[in-house]
Amino acid sequence: MALPTKLTVLRILLTFVIMVLLFVPGALAKGLAFALFVLACATDWWDGYLARRWNQITPLGVLLDPIADKVLVIGLLMSFVQLRLVPAWMVLVIFIRELVITGVRLYAARRQIVIPAATEGKHKTVSQMLTITVILGLLVVRELVAERAAVVWLVWMPRLILLAMWVTVALTVISGASFFWRNRMLFQSREPL
Repeated sequence: MALPTKLTVLRILLTFVIMVLLFVPGALAKGLAFALFVLACATDWWDGYLARRWNQITPLGVLLDPIADKVLVIGLLMSFVQLRLVPAWMVLVIFIRELVITGVRLYAARRQIVIPAATEGKHKTVSQMLTITVILGLLVVRELVAERAAVVWLVWMPRLILLAMWVTVALTVISGASFFWRNRMLFQSREPL
């Protein structure tokens, strides 16, 4: 297995470690979750860079990379729902968009059509990663300040999380709509499945 693919697999494994750390009390666990998330995001960039640079783009790597991204984002957002930090319906919108787009990409690939990532999709991914970073950072702050700033946490930090999630959901919906509009000819074809 090539190093870029190993980095992609590492991102998936890190997701589960981060999810466990989110449920461990204390600033150390939350700080470690934050640091591992930053590392996981770095592997997302690093694996693609190395695969292109070393000409190690493999079918397995091409398949695993977007799956690793989805596992990371959806896994952590689901953990935030469990921690009552984000509304479940927002995560459901993001999950459905990812599931449907992945299904369309697989359908297109079966017909020998490659659908490249678009700018809107990249913006969506960046917004998801930034939102998760903000939430993890706020969890660290909450653990560090604990009771001294309970009022600030109870009033302002949930609003900041909700604002970040609204931006992410909006970009998710916009990128999904744009994807379907840009690829509408794929659905107008009369070729059999």
